[in-house]
Amino acid sequence: MKHRQLGTHGPGVSALGLGCMGMSASYGVPDDTESLRTLDRAVELGVTLLDTADAYGRSANEEFLGSWLRSRSASQRDALVLSTKFGLRHDAATGRVNEVDTSAAWAREACHASLHRLGTDRIDLYYLHRRDPAVPIEETVGAMAELVTDGAVRHLGLSEVSPQTLRRAHAVHPISAVQLEYSLFTRDVVEGEMLATCRELGIGIVAYSPLGRGMLTGALSARDDLTAEDARRRWPRFAEENIDRNLRLVRAVRAAAESIGCSPAQAVLAWLLGQGEDIVPIPGTKRRTYLEENAAAARITLTPEQADQLRAAVPDGAVAGERYPLAALERLGH
Repeated sequence: MKHRQLGTHGPGVSALGLGCMGMSASYGVPDDTESLRTLDRAVELGVTLLDTADAYGRSANEEFLGSWLRSRSASQRDALVLSTKFGLRHDAATGRVNEVDTSAAWAREACHASLHRLGTDRIDLYYLHRRDPAVPIEETVGAMAELVTDGAVRHLGLSEVSPQTLRRAHAVHPISAVQLEYSLFTRDVVEGEMLATCRELGIGIVAYSPLGRGMLTGALSARDDLTAEDARRRWPRFAEENIDRNLRLVRAVRAAAESIGCSPAQAVLAWLLGQGEDIVPIPGTKRRTYLEENAAAARITLTPEQADQLRAAVPDGAVAGERYPLAALERLGH
């Protein structure tokens, strides 16, 4: 596995990380046995960046990852870059996110709760998951910086913030990475002012949902392929009125991938990796077969013509539906 540097002040990580959310939440029924084997296989393949959050499965994903981490040796733990996030709080009755809390007090409390669940003495990369615009970013990052001073956290990151907020945060303490949705289906979030700001400040970009929440793999042929437990049934791009149009785009991506000689997932990930050495995709999976397929993308170098062909398969404005439901959209970009 090749490696990349996350920002001027950040850690070195595998060129592809592993998003762990789906092992515990959102994507159908969990399979703990297979997920544990997938984590083991990720280490064997040289994947070092593991991504979770205290909001995933109401902290169940941190607890699950912690159970796996406790089985690793100290040297194996040291080889990993473990990232988690705070800022989203859940309603105790419904389990739905009902509050964004970015206060200094919650930053400290949430961090120590995550450390306990993960069974580790430090978080290698600690993100603010979403921002409450009523709380000055300087207050939040100031508290996060104290966690670095205390040794509980090594590097700081932000997720889904505006370029202006990123600048203000970076002035308080170096930000190593900003986590943003980035794929052939979602390019506008990164490309433009955000990408320019990150490169000016020396901040890495961690691309989540690089496979369009699985749609870009080509494995989904219809909405009915999603189980009743799958959260994607609530997301606009998978809605009845949008999914057929989006699957037509996926077929164009598949045709481009076939001409390259790889799977759609590998083509899409290779395209992302080709957008810059400062970009690290974190495709999520709970299955070894998909992990191995994704990891192989790090060995693919696209020609400029192949990259253009993939971009042309998904023209600007062609994707139907917003990337999140309305309530979640309102928490983005502050």
